[in-house]
Amino acid sequence: MPSANSSRVVLTENWQESGFGLYIHWPFCAAKCPYCDFNSHVSARIDQDRWKQAYIREIARLGEITEGRILSTVFFGGGTPSLMNGDVVKAILDEVRRNWRLSNNAEITLEANPTSVDAGRFAAYREAGVNRLSIGIQALNNEDLRLLGRLHSVEEARAAFQTARDIFPRISFDLIYARQNQTLADWKTELLTALDQAVDHLSLYQLTVEEGTAFGDRYDAGKLRGLPDEDLATEMYEATQEITEAAGFPAYEVSNHARDGEESSHNLIYWRYGDYVGIGPGAHGRLSLDGDRLATEAYRAPGKWLAAVESGSTSEHPIQKLSTEDVLSETLLMGLRLREGLPVHRFVSLADDRIHQNIAETKELGMLTEENGNLALTEKGRPLLNAVLRKILDT
Repeated sequence: MPSANSSRVVLTENWQESGFGLYIHWPFCAAKCPYCDFNSHVSARIDQDRWKQAYIREIARLGEITEGRILSTVFFGGGTPSLMNGDVVKAILDEVRRNWRLSNNAEITLEANPTSVDAGRFAAYREAGVNRLSIGIQALNNEDLRLLGRLHSVEEARAAFQTARDIFPRISFDLIYARQNQTLADWKTELLTALDQAVDHLSLYQLTVEEGTAFGDRYDAGKLRGLPDEDLATEMYEATQEITEAAGFPAYEVSNHARDGEESSHNLIYWRYGDYVGIGPGAHGRLSLDGDRLATEAYRAPGKWLAAVESGSTSEHPIQKLSTEDVLSETLLMGLRLREGLPVHRFVSLADDRIHQNIAETKELGMLTEENGNLALTEKGRPLLNAVLRKILDT
């Protein structure tokens, strides 16, 4: 096992090599989707000015800790950030600029739902500085939207998407597949329709049933019927890769597809294991400071987070210094999600002989390849990411 000093050498350059980003979590939604396990909450009344001041206060606090860094990306996630008033987004971004120097091509993304209410705020977000919109369309037929608990129709989604195209230079949208009673032919038709509309980026997720969600409860009770079996889900995944590749939207990450040069810069910071500040209820962060890799996690409950910020006490649990083993595990977990893989020099000094032997054996199985200094999954290994990671880490 390498010494602590060898890991410190690797970690001091994380943000300079792989980027530095800011994640802002807005925890509120108009309704809770039954498949969603994100930290999102439905609230009848939100004091947006109070929340605005809390975000500003946290940006100033964390800006001081990371003074001198160049910020590459800002990402408003949730929840449903498109429920934020335009003046809240503007105030946040104004404070961001006061605390960090933004890169010349800084990417500023906001997640939105395609309802008429959300679309009405798009122009204000663009004026505030948002230059990329990510729209949660999720399905292109109304019955499946209803089953997914979405509040918009296909017609609203198309209208919101067209409005976004007229306002933002970059747009992404999400779809979920392997839904209840969905056939392979259904998904192929829907995906081709989506590609006809897509501008530069698509996030395509297989429906997963998460514990603690409404879908999870229904599944446990035997009431979530019509889910595809493993063979059909695999066929849908394979069709997704083939169709998007042919359309010029190859997968650059397990679930994300883009035209060349239109990849999500913010998410690439995560996958390349760069540094990012997380602000808002439940937000996570990873920072390299003084040679250590630090993990931060804010209080999940919105009221608790808000009260802690306003009282001047830290809004986070005690900052955790990650061990060499944790850093290695996270580096591999994130980097192998990318088609490009991860640079070998990012983990070689962190791994012991056992890990190097496991990697060699996984290469022999045809699951991994090493080219141009990068370790990456092969076409055979890509659908088996979790199994490959278990093999490498021997867990």
